[in-house]
Amino acid sequence: MPIIVNLDVMLARRKMRAKTLAEHVGITEQNISLLRSGKVKGVRFETLEKICQALDCQPGDILEYQPDETG
Repeated sequence: MPIIVNLDVMLARRKMRAKTLAEHVGITEQNISLLRSGKVKGVRFETLEKICQALDCQPGDILEYQPDETG
Protein backbone atom coordinates (compact mmCIF):
# COMPACT_ATOMS: atom_id res chain seq x y z
CA MET A 1 0.00 0.00 0.00
CA PRO A 2 1.42 3.40 -0.92
CA ILE A 3 0.35 5.09 2.34
CA ILE A 4 2.84 4.45 5.17
CA VAL A 5 1.84 5.08 8.79
CA ASN A 6 4.75 6.39 10.87
CA LEU A 7 2.89 6.52 14.17
CA ASP A 8 5.50 4.30 15.88
CA VAL A 9 8.22 6.77 14.93
CA MET A 10 6.31 9.71 16.41
CA LEU A 11 5.46 7.80 19.57
CA ALA A 12 9.15 6.98 20.04
CA ARG A 13 10.23 10.57 19.36
CA ARG A 14 7.76 11.86 21.94
CA LYS A 15 8.54 9.01 24.36
CA MET A 16 4.84 8.26 24.61
CA ARG A 17 3.19 4.89 25.01
CA ALA A 18 0.29 3.82 22.79
CA LYS A 19 -1.89 3.51 25.88
CA THR A 20 -1.27 7.15 26.79
CA LEU A 21 -2.00 8.27 23.23
CA ALA A 22 -5.23 6.25 23.19
CA GLU A 23 -6.33 8.00 26.40
CA HIS A 24 -5.53 11.46 24.97
CA VAL A 25 -7.31 10.73 21.70
CA GLY A 26 -10.29 8.92 23.23
CA ILE A 27 -10.01 5.69 21.25
CA THR A 28 -9.08 2.17 22.29
CA GLU A 29 -5.54 0.83 22.41
CA GLN A 30 -6.64 -1.76 19.88
CA ASN A 31 -7.56 0.98 17.40
CA ILE A 32 -4.17 2.65 17.97
CA SER A 33 -2.53 -0.73 17.34
CA LEU A 34 -4.45 -1.17 14.08
CA LEU A 35 -3.48 2.31 12.98
CA ARG A 36 0.18 1.72 13.89
CA SER A 37 0.25 -1.44 11.80
CA GLY A 38 -1.43 0.23 8.83
CA LYS A 39 -4.34 -2.21 8.93
CA VAL A 40 -7.01 0.48 8.68
CA LYS A 41 -8.84 1.63 5.57
CA GLY A 42 -9.14 5.21 6.79
CA VAL A 43 -8.91 7.59 9.69
CA ARG A 44 -11.28 10.40 10.64
CA PHE A 45 -9.88 13.91 10.47
CA GLU A 46 -11.10 14.44 14.04
CA THR A 47 -9.02 11.47 15.21
CA LEU A 48 -6.02 12.61 13.19
CA GLU A 49 -6.35 16.08 14.69
CA LYS A 50 -6.36 14.68 18.24
CA ILE A 51 -3.34 12.49 17.49
CA CYS A 52 -1.46 15.51 16.13
CA GLN A 53 -2.41 17.55 19.20
CA ALA A 54 -1.25 14.82 21.58
CA LEU A 55 2.03 14.26 19.73
CA ASP A 56 2.58 17.94 18.83
CA CYS A 57 3.13 17.09 15.17
CA GLN A 58 1.71 17.55 11.68
CA PRO A 59 -0.35 14.94 9.75
CA GLY A 60 2.60 14.56 7.37
CA ASP A 61 4.74 13.40 10.28
CA ILE A 62 2.39 10.44 10.71
CA LEU A 63 1.26 9.65 7.16
CA GLU A 64 3.60 9.28 4.20
CA TYR A 65 2.92 8.53 0.55
CA GLN A 66 5.27 6.16 -1.27
CA PRO A 67 4.12 5.21 -4.78
CA ASP A 68 4.17 1.56 -5.77
CA GLU A 69 7.22 0.55 -7.79
CA THR A 70 5.03 -1.55 -10.11
CA GLY A 71 2.77 1.37 -11.14
